[in-house]
Amino acid sequence: MNTILHIGLGSFHRAHQAVYLHHLRESGDRTWGLVGSNSRNDMAETMAALAAQQGQYTLETISPAGERRYERITSIVRVIPYTPDLAGLVATGAAPSTRIVSFTVTEAGYYLDAKDRLDAGAADIAADLAAARQGRAGSTIYGALTALLRARKNAGGGRVTLLNCDNLRHNGDRARAGLMQFIAMAGDDALARWVESHTTSPNAMVDRITPRPTPDVAERVKAATGWADAAPVMGESFIQWVIEDDFCAGRPAWESVGVEMVPSVAPYEEAKIRILNATHSCIAWAGTLVGMSYIHEGTHDPVIRGFAHAYVTDDVIPCLHTPEHPSPIDLARYRDVVLDRFGNPAIRDTNQRVAMDGFSKIPGFIAPTLRECLARGAPIASTSMLPALFLAYLQRWHRGEIAYTYQDQAMDPDVAHAICEAADPVAAFCADKGLWGPIAGDSRLVDAVRSASTRVMQFIKEHP
Repeated sequence: MNTILHIGLGSFHRAHQAVYLHHLRESGDRTWGLVGSNSRNDMAETMAALAAQQGQYTLETISPAGERRYERITSIVRVIPYTPDLAGLVATGAAPSTRIVSFTVTEAGYYLDAKDRLDAGAADIAADLAAARQGRAGSTIYGALTALLRARKNAGGGRVTLLNCDNLRHNGDRARAGLMQFIAMAGDDALARWVESHTTSPNAMVDRITPRPTPDVAERVKAATGWADAAPVMGESFIQWVIEDDFCAGRPAWESVGVEMVPSVAPYEEAKIRILNATHSCIAWAGTLVGMSYIHEGTHDPVIRGFAHAYVTDDVIPCLHTPEHPSPIDLARYRDVVLDRFGNPAIRDTNQRVAMDGFSKIPGFIAPTLRECLARGAPIASTSMLPALFLAYLQRWHRGEIAYTYQDQAMDPDVAHAICEAADPVAAFCADKGLWGPIAGDSRLVDAVRSASTRVMQFIKEHP
């Protein structure tokens, strides 16, 4: 059997990539299986539960009409227990039967700036570089991949595809750029040459809303199936995966179970990141500011929905569909489908989950539209509402007034607090190069966000 080693057995992987392979195996093609692992010990309870269940778990899906469906997923054939040296992960990655190494480590787990430069000063990266120089594995995706690729090279394990399944633009290219910089900084030139000639890193676009499972998911699973599943997941009925067909060591016949294998994912990922992901964050930040807990609540609020609709209609669609470069996607229809999905009350996706990692979402999801609009002299009033909402949210966090714990791997708390304490928080926010890149400090950006901030304050004041 050919193996896909997956790093990051969180809810999204188990509601998305593992499901496609499950359907392929159920169709009769059992030539591929998943082996699941983690490079950090941050979900020990779930990993233990999956191991005890031989990798099996239940997926609950909910349609916009409220229909619930339950499916036992069996594509994970082995779960590798976490150990600090990642011995099991490295050994599996080095085995010739492993043809694909895939991973989901969240957007902020790549430590890259707007120009794809690796942040060697980040504590986790610095620690992993020190470990790599001593021949040890690390906890970041780069530290884990470097260790297993080094072992694969030394064992003669052959070519392998590195498949990024995270939600960021050009995800294969970016992860590869970070990995090659990491290997260079670790001083292993021979490994760098081997990786260049023995691996590929296709770009991919992934999509399925997958909230963190709450205890009632397990209760519904037990009632529906009779199984006391200790590691169930839930997600919406919609699912999409678009992958560049650039695999150097073979791949499953994913196209037979609905995966779109294409020459380029660029138009798909741009539409998804700018329309779905940015809109999701907009609704989460706005909803939190007026005391809402769930995404569907904000989506059904006419003012919040209006923020999202105007952002896509006024600014994003003109950026993504031009006479010179027409989009293959019906962007207005995609916008409406996205908002219908967000409005599904059965998903109960929390603002807390979606609002996280704003310091990586602003540069990745929102700044590109602002840059492109400014470059052609177009208005940016609609898009400016999104950073204005995040700034208001950040100021609430600064004052300790967010009703939940805010998590942001890319945020330097000292920098964030300094923005909020500045004499002119809008100017300080718009001057941050990590957030805005080449338009940081642009007077048009500052003016637009300042105007949008006034509208945000009015929205909060007038909201019932």
